[in-house]
Amino acid sequence: MKETYRFADDFVNRHIGLTDSDIAAMLKDIGSNSIDALMAETLPASIRMQGNPDLPERMTEYRYRYHIKALAHRNKVYRSYIGIGYHHTVTPAVIQRNIFENPGWYTQYTPYQAEIAQGRLEALLNFQTMVSDLTGLEIANASLLDEATAAAEAMIMFFSKANKSHTKLDRPKFFVAHNCLPQTIDVLHTRAAPFNIELVIADPNNASLDGSYFGALLQYPAEDGRVEDYRGFISRAKADGVYVAMAADILSLALLTPPGELGADVAVGNTQRLGVPMGFGGPHAAFFATRDEFKRVIPGRIIGVSIDAEGKPAFRMALQTREQHIRREKATSNICTAQALLAIMAGMYAVYHGGEGIRNIASRVHFLAQVLDGELKSLGYSQLNPHYFDTLRVAANEHTGAVRALAEAKEINFRYFPNGDICIALDETVASEDLTDIIHVFAEAAGGTSAEVPFAKYYEVQPAIPGTLTRSSGYLTHPIFNTYRSETEMMRYIKRLENRDLSLTHAMIPLGSCTMKLNAASELLPISWPEFGAIHPFAPANQVEGYAEIIRDLEHYLCEITGFTACSLQ
Repeated sequence: MKETYRFADDFVNRHIGLTDSDIAAMLKDIGSNSIDALMAETLPASIRMQGNPDLPERMTEYRYRYHIKALAHRNKVYRSYIGIGYHHTVTPAVIQRNIFENPGWYTQYTPYQAEIAQGRLEALLNFQTMVSDLTGLEIANASLLDEATAAAEAMIMFFSKANKSHTKLDRPKFFVAHNCLPQTIDVLHTRAAPFNIELVIADPNNASLDGSYFGALLQYPAEDGRVEDYRGFISRAKADGVYVAMAADILSLALLTPPGELGADVAVGNTQRLGVPMGFGGPHAAFFATRDEFKRVIPGRIIGVSIDAEGKPAFRMALQTREQHIRREKATSNICTAQALLAIMAGMYAVYHGGEGIRNIASRVHFLAQVLDGELKSLGYSQLNPHYFDTLRVAANEHTGAVRALAEAKEINFRYFPNGDICIALDETVASEDLTDIIHVFAEAAGGTSAEVPFAKYYEVQPAIPGTLTRSSGYLTHPIFNTYRSETEMMRYIKRLENRDLSLTHAMIPLGSCTMKLNAASELLPISWPEFGAIHPFAPANQVEGYAEIIRDLEHYLCEITGFTACSLQ
């Protein structure tokens, strides 16, 4: 007789939840002899799959670790200074260990039941407070999916405010600055079409708005790093009754005048660079902040503070009437628009560093950009951004090809424009050696050499931010951002909040499950590996072959299972 053996770590045995004895007991109660017999009795033969799908043999969790590691090695981890909304960042170890890789945080469910979600609600309130402070606007939600989606939500919110009827439009036009992030413009096109919104993409410095426009979107800083003062544009827009949103770099707002002080109605953006790995483009928590007048129509969740039965402060999800689980077709947001885990990481990054720490990080990044600007100019290159935060646009002219070849030989990625210009976006991970390598690349491409970088020479150089846009207002002044500076204090704070929450570490969640909530530990291990986490979404195709294979395989598996010929992953 042939014997069959089960591996101790066979995935199905550990995660499906039913044992052989459970199945036998249920079959006995039902009156069926086997699972196959039950299926034959339950499903009509005409709709049953004929044969088996073309899927590989299942792996044990142990073998899967080797498989996914081999795929990880096919991704190349370069130093990526591509920018366009994504940057290398430092995830503080206390946050990575105690939140990102902790099932007490990553298996929590949507906090609809406030009494079992107090820790998470406080962490999300920290995120909202951080966003409100940095953007200079009265209220912020508890995150959205990504920057492009948040910009689209701002557009739809403005559209609904300006057009009482969605069929007879009083104001059909939405202005989009030509220097917005390209992925944002793509999403705006998609979201505008069903509403018959007319997108007008142009230079805001030459824009002529009138009563046919309901809203506008500006990028701050622009997609190529240029920093401009948009007060004039915003003033003209307001005179014509046009609402204005600004898509802002969250770290730059530590140094730049915030959108709220410039007159914007909404600020959106990505909090990825606050301690969250790039992960080939996501997931990341977007932010959405606005003025108090929009509080009834702002998309997404808002965490508020109430008083419990004993008169003590308690956290809750406020203004839930905007969400689909209550209002359904009248809702202004989808119930799954939040990125709670990533928002919590970004909020905790601000708690750990505080206002002074965030300012120091931003100032250092800006200083390094100034050093690079000066050194490239000394090599004969033209830097095209008169004002910038962290990103330079360099006219490399005939040297572009040589720069690219030399940079890629050193495993460095820049952003290359069709006309030969090169963008270099610096971040908090850049060390003096990294800056030296960049300068050597440009020097060698121009046929010369570079000496040791004279950092001290730039200590007294004036910032490359206009005086009219230098931030003077404070931020992150609440005690929560000024208390936990040591790792031990921070660890205790995180653990204290974790203990005030329900997750799969305590019990099965009664409301159901979505996204990461029932993912196995073996599935989550790779997300913090640099071969997956430190990959820029616009990295060249030959650097992401592991990701490409995973995506192709998953598309194939889903097509085999569903019977469709193609699959879109979103």
